[in-house]
Amino acid sequence: MGDVQNSLGSFCTYEFDTYEETKDSLCNKTPFQMIDRQMQETYIQDKTFDRNDTLTKGEYENCVFNSCNFADKNLSEFQFSDCIFNVCNFSLAKLNKTAFRDIKFKDCKMLGLRFDTCNEFGLSFSFDGCQLNHSSFYKTKIKKTVFKNSQLQETDFAEADLTGSVFDNCNLTQAIFDQTILEKADFRTSYNYSIDPEINRIKKAKFSILGVSGLLNKYDIDIEK
Repeated sequence: MGDVQNSLGSFCTYEFDTYEETKDSLCNKTPFQMIDRQMQETYIQDKTFDRNDTLTKGEYENCVFNSCNFADKNLSEFQFSDCIFNVCNFSLAKLNKTAFRDIKFKDCKMLGLRFDTCNEFGLSFSFDGCQLNHSSFYKTKIKKTVFKNSQLQETDFAEADLTGSVFDNCNLTQAIFDQTILEKADFRTSYNYSIDPEINRIKKAKFSILGVSGLLNKYDIDIEK
């Protein structure tokens, strides 16, 4: 236990052995932030985790996760901020109220994930070389999200806000776009998508000549390349 002075000049008692955090960083927190921290089970910052490490529920900031297996795990109410996940397996993990804020996923297996159940506050991430087949981004607000070299087959983007997002060399076979906001999104290097301009907002979205047929599938016409 220890007494620390916060940013408002008041003192409060804090249990330091619960958190991997210094007195200096705690003193910069407002009383409300400190109360929130106390309610969590753990707070870990600037740490690297490998495949054999076990996570406990709490907040992870600026951490790196290498080859970790979260498949079928319950990650509900975990909080991740400014973290990097390399070659991790998240398939079918539970993400109820999980917070992902400024997260980078690289070469991860992420089949059947329900991003629509995540904590909406600050939800932001990027994907590079990931398998996201059968995952759901239903109704999520994820503007300017980057999907690169990823598999997005049968992924649900219905009613999502993807304004300004980039789909770079992604396979979108049978991906669902229904009442989706795709304004200023970039699909120029992606393929196998089917997007109905009549039920989706695509103003100033970018498509390649080869991909234009993906906007006309409902008309059942033949376009020669």
